[in-house]
Amino acid sequence: MNLILLGAPGAGKGTQSERISAKYHIPAIATGDILRKAIGEGTELGKAAKSYMDAGKLVPDEVVIGIIKEYLSSDACKNGFILDGFPRSIPQAEALDAMGVHIDVVLSIEVADEKIVERMSGRRVCSCGASYHVVYNPPKTEGVCDKCGANLYIRADDAEETVKNRLKTFHAQTEPLKDYYASRGILVTVQGQEEVADTTALVFRALRPFEA
Repeated sequence: MNLILLGAPGAGKGTQSERISAKYHIPAIATGDILRKAIGEGTELGKAAKSYMDAGKLVPDEVVIGIIKEYLSSDACKNGFILDGFPRSIPQAEALDAMGVHIDVVLSIEVADEKIVERMSGRRVCSCGASYHVVYNPPKTEGVCDKCGANLYIRADDAEETVKNRLKTFHAQTEPLKDYYASRGILVTVQGQEEVADTTALVFRALRPFEA
């Protein structure tokens, strides 16, 4: 199964990607991870990506897509793959098509914006690595880590204004992909649930028709 996973930041794509990967024995591919791998291995495209990153520039789509295509043609992906976080825009999807990458199904995890803001802005983390949530997993003492007693803090990525800005970008750039893939009849949507296991059950049910 060749799968693209769509969803707003905080919709739970990473968790569901891991579970799909475990069930179908196909690799979950996060763009950042394979970029770093290509750079670490010193491939031609990896070197090209590094030159842009060293200069503080965004890596162009054609380089990113080239690295992804290289990875997708490796033995690791011979039985399928999950693309998590790519494509992020219509031009990237068109470039993926132009490279001849076949996609069987595009799964979109739907969660309301206000729920995502609540989920992400409610996170609290500790320098020891512990993680909490003011609603779903609060510490015993407000603002204090249960494990080490240090003060908890909000990551910059989880600040409410940052989350809202990331959602705006998602709606403007990435959400149009739903229509792009729906027009081909390969888009399926799942409503994200409060319980992760409930979302997973809906994800597996949605993917069943696409099993080889």
